[in-house]
Amino acid sequence: MIYSIEEILETVRMIQAEHLDIRTVTMGISLRGCACDNIREMNRRIYETVTSRAKRLVSEARAVEQKFGIPIVNKRISVTPIASLLDAPLAGDKKAVEGAVSVAKTLDRAARDLNVDFIGGYSALVHKGFTAGDSILISSIPEALASTERVCSSVNVATTKSGINMDAVLLMGQVIKRTAELNPVGCAKLVVFANAPSDNPFMAGAFHGDGEPETVINVGISGPGVVRAVLSQMKDADLGELSETIKRTSFKITRMGELVGREMAERLGVEFGIVDLSLAPTPAEGDSVANILEAMGLEKCGTHGTTAALALLTDAVKKGGAMATSYTGGLSGAFIPVSEDAGMVDSVKRGAITIDKLEAMTSVCSVGLDMLVVPGDTPPETISAIIADECAIGVINGKTTGVRIIPAGKEGEYVEFGGLLGGSYVMPLNRFSSAGFVRRGGRIPPPIQSFKN
Repeated sequence: MIYSIEEILETVRMIQAEHLDIRTVTMGISLRGCACDNIREMNRRIYETVTSRAKRLVSEARAVEQKFGIPIVNKRISVTPIASLLDAPLAGDKKAVEGAVSVAKTLDRAARDLNVDFIGGYSALVHKGFTAGDSILISSIPEALASTERVCSSVNVATTKSGINMDAVLLMGQVIKRTAELNPVGCAKLVVFANAPSDNPFMAGAFHGDGEPETVINVGISGPGVVRAVLSQMKDADLGELSETIKRTSFKITRMGELVGREMAERLGVEFGIVDLSLAPTPAEGDSVANILEAMGLEKCGTHGTTAALALLTDAVKKGGAMATSYTGGLSGAFIPVSEDAGMVDSVKRGAITIDKLEAMTSVCSVGLDMLVVPGDTPPETISAIIADECAIGVINGKTTGVRIIPAGKEGEYVEFGGLLGGSYVMPLNRFSSAGFVRRGGRIPPPIQSFKN
């Protein structure tokens, strides 16, 4: 890559004034060779594999930060879905759940010793059914997340090709409820997916999927503040001009992401994977996707027209990023995590945005209902029904959707999580029951468009 002086100076300005950063450099690590019949030996293998391959991840990331002057906010690891390792040593064991929790603690210890921010992959893929390992892992999630600090968990319950596993959806409502009872912050480290990507660098949904290299570097970029700053200067531009500007801005941000990713991969002697183009907001003032939509002319994010504005933003980000790199992946678009976006939180506070409007917005954003705080007394069946709705959007539209929902507090209260997780007001939900529907179980069949391949 060759960069002009103008590009370099513009990047410096974006870093200093507009919150531009690399949100995460995530090392994906295969643990396929760690499975064995003895849980103690498996934990030893997992710890040694993770710590040996990622021992220089943080130090090299800091060196790259110094070299280019580009902040790398998070250094993370994703691993093979742990459920796939649990069948042999734990199936039928009365202490199976305890054994799974011990694996989560091993991952947490490895992440702590390496000084990485999070480690993802305490995961299961159950869109068509459960293996013994899947059942064990899902049962262990509440305790695993309550007893660790850096472990993140995800469960894929639906795909466009297979439909929606409603038995898994019902179960995950119960798991989320139990996780919240032990520690609501645990729910911020748990996401339920439809069409989960295998190369996602963002937490809590990152895992190292099938078909990935033994070890790989994936990069997640950021930049909502940059896009907002540019659009705020275009008061009289039409929507086509706004789209073109977002494309050009996304192009510049993505080039920076690939530069950092390739440098990291070369230093560590591993393969470079993908750049995830997603605009990832933070609680910092101005670093907000909601503020971008408002810069387009909406009085408040959530009003009529918000879904159209978000569709324009997501599409333009993808177009610009795709021109900058041939290695896009992950989620790629725009995130709308409520508690992690100050503009979103203000919209909730002022009644401009509801769960119904958020659900509509997820049809065009990167992922789904993210960091949504709902009343602590919400029935698990209601949580399952919310998951089912999001899965339906993902399955029918052939896109990734997810739910990261936190039952905590009472309607209208403000709940604080701290750090990048931020905090939000507890949103009201529909008061009518969905229990009779979600308890039917079974599998919602795949849509007719799944046949085209």
